[in-house]
Amino acid sequence: MEYTNHPVISATGLFTPRETITNAELVESYNNYVERYNDRHSDAISQGEAEPLQPSSVEFIEKASGIKARHVISKASVLDTETMAPRWPERGDDELSIMAEIGVAAARDALAAVGRDPADVDAVLCAASNMQRPYPAMAIEIQQALGIDGFGFDMNVACSSATFGIQTAADYIRAGNARSVLVVSPEITSGHLNWRDRDSHFIFGDVATAVLVEDSAMAPREHWEILGTKLKTVFSNNIRNNFGFLNRAHPETSDAPDKLFVQEGRKVFKEVVPMVSAMILEEAEKLLIDPQSLDRLWLHQANAGMNRLIAQRVLGHEASATESPTVLDTYGNTSSAGSIIAFHLHRSDLLAGDAGLICSFGAGYSVGAVFVRKVA
Repeated sequence: MEYTNHPVISATGLFTPRETITNAELVESYNNYVERYNDRHSDAISQGEAEPLQPSSVEFIEKASGIKARHVISKASVLDTETMAPRWPERGDDELSIMAEIGVAAARDALAAVGRDPADVDAVLCAASNMQRPYPAMAIEIQQALGIDGFGFDMNVACSSATFGIQTAADYIRAGNARSVLVVSPEITSGHLNWRDRDSHFIFGDVATAVLVEDSAMAPREHWEILGTKLKTVFSNNIRNNFGFLNRAHPETSDAPDKLFVQEGRKVFKEVVPMVSAMILEEAEKLLIDPQSLDRLWLHQANAGMNRLIAQRVLGHEASATESPTVLDTYGNTSSAGSIIAFHLHRSDLLAGDAGLICSFGAGYSVGAVFVRKVA
């Protein structure tokens, strides 16, 4: 086979946890916690020494985010007001970790979509917003479970991890260092969310995605040509996590809620929307692509309002649900996996020659853009 060193997306895969939490269920749990907290601290509240917690509502959540439900790996413990965090039995070192397990499921889904044998894959990149452990790398565990003879490593650029991973994989193809690369994004975001914070307890959901990036010479007949990629980072504390992942219970009386996910939502909106829009338009111009001719925008699934405004600035008009599809309502914010879920679920209707953009943005700040065109 004569290789071209031209990267394409051959397939995608998706793993969706069976359990879901609706906004109504989440609000009931959160408001039970608020009632108990205020009752326990009633003396301090009445004396002005403490502020009472305010209840949440379905209407507040949907207006603030557009989210209506989310998938999670551990529903009961999240809704339990004594825990309000994901919990499952600890696994031994000789057992497949939970993060690798869902990553493998998504990867197998991608491989099966094009009948690809794991022996044909050269590398695995585990690109996600948080890793279950520092080492051995989650990517290497996924690689072993799949039976891939090659290499793997982890990378974290928060909500842009998957698109950063796609460019990294594409660069390997361009350089001839690999012919087939799996970019796997197992996002157990429920583990770094403060479920006791009214402003953010509704944001995240769990999922895993996989993207198979390959040399065009070995791609299936129907694939997506990568026209160009662009990455950008700008440091900001407006989205931050000072602690990490699943290795600590979050006590109800914690004095350090910032040890889990925190954000300044209004600042993020104000600063990220123009940055993302400008980067997309500038890169489209470099690639000689008319942004208004893009047939689809698969945008990061964090906030419905942000996506509407970014899509409008890129397309030059209010985007329809077809032009800029959303999965945010049913999946919640799944960090780097969000734009990949949208691409996975909302591309089959496009025709050969149609072009689109996979774009993610989040903490860092970080922005990743992948321009693609359907080949059939």
